Amino acid sequence: MEKHISEKTPRIEVVDALRGFAVMAIILVHNLEHFIFPVYPTDDPAWLNILNDGVFNATFSLFAGKAYAIFALLFGFTFYIQYTNQQRKGKDFGYRFLWRLVLLAVFATLNAAFFPAGDVLLLFVVVGVVLFLVRKWNDKAILITAIILLLQPVEWYHYLMSIFDPAHALPDLGVGEMYGEVAAYTKAGNLGEFLWGNVTLGQKASLLWAVGAGRVWQTAGLFLIGLYIGRKQLFITSESHTRFWVKALIIAAIAFAPLYSLKEQIMTSDSAMIQNTAGTAFDMWQKFAFTVVLVASFVLLYQKEGFKKFVSNLRFYGKMSLSNYIGQSIMGAIVYFPFGLYLAPHCGYTLSLLIGFVLFLLQVWFCKWWLKSHKQGPLESIWHKWTWIGTKK
Repeated sequence: MEKHISEKTPRIEVVDALRGFAVMAIILVHNLEHFIFPVYPTDDPAWLNILNDGVFNATFSLFAGKAYAIFALLFGFTFYIQYTNQQRKGKDFGYRFLWRLVLLAVFATLNAAFFPAGDVLLLFVVVGVVLFLVRKWNDKAILITAIILLLQPVEWYHYLMSIFDPAHALPDLGVGEMYGEVAAYTKAGNLGEFLWGNVTLGQKASLLWAVGAGRVWQTAGLFLIGLYIGRKQLFITSESHTRFWVKALIIAAIAFAPLYSLKEQIMTSDSAMIQNTAGTAFDMWQKFAFTVVLVASFVLLYQKEGFKKFVSNLRFYGKMSLSNYIGQSIMGAIVYFPFGLYLAPHCGYTLSLLIGFVLFLLQVWFCKWWLKSHKQGPLESIWHKWTWIGTKK
């Protein structure tokens, strides 16, 4: 990339707000899941069960698999900002970024300690290396590579192999057995075993699940899409960029329905191979399409003063996304797990969603209070300081 920047890239409001939206959606989904601790009431009345089902379906349809995708896309965009700011000074941010990923692994371990079955941050650490590898590629090469990754090539490889060789089988990663062990020590309620199991077995289970669920390739593709969006300055408001987001919204909205329908049909197949290959690919595609709908809608609406004012708190929330993301895991563990308040058996989906909103509002309040006297969140500040340790930016 040959771009000469005369000054530091200014902070883009819509990106902070969009990141805040993604982390808010993540905390709501995680609360419904009881932070991967599937213990729920068994004696709710019929009317509440109907309400719970509606809450679950609505929340997961809107956010599950999409909030993380927005988070991943903005991870790639942030890399663009950091790389460009250092390029302006004649420096290659790539190797400093690798060190930054090492530091992120530390934060991933902290988060995973309170989050059974691992966490997406470690996936970002592993897959983030792709940004280092492509940092000097031209825009066209990055876009083509992103498309290839988003097509889920490994899933299609296994699908085609199964056609030519009926004996072909997917590798058994043992994820189900690992999750069983995680559930056992979580229910036991021993804090020491819980913390140690999460940062060892839980992290392993999470990474292997991401491999089987198509998340690895999708995450890499999303990172590159975020980098590409940064290079094309698509989050900067202009007439041409507005037209781009309108087109993206229309195309993604039209594509979503048939992709979702095909995914549902494929998942009715009696073949586990088809479900876990073609089914996974179509599931990733329909989620990506809906993610584009969410991002494009948010960017376009953010140009309206009324909407910008309505979601203004998300900017504060997004500026402290790492602190909030890890903070929600700690709070969730205290609220739902046996070593804490152990509210999981008493919270159906509706009550869990309300708890999620309360935790979100508490975090927003903390963000606004903290940012009155600090430029960054507590964990963001540590990450920034350690990123540049031993050097002058």
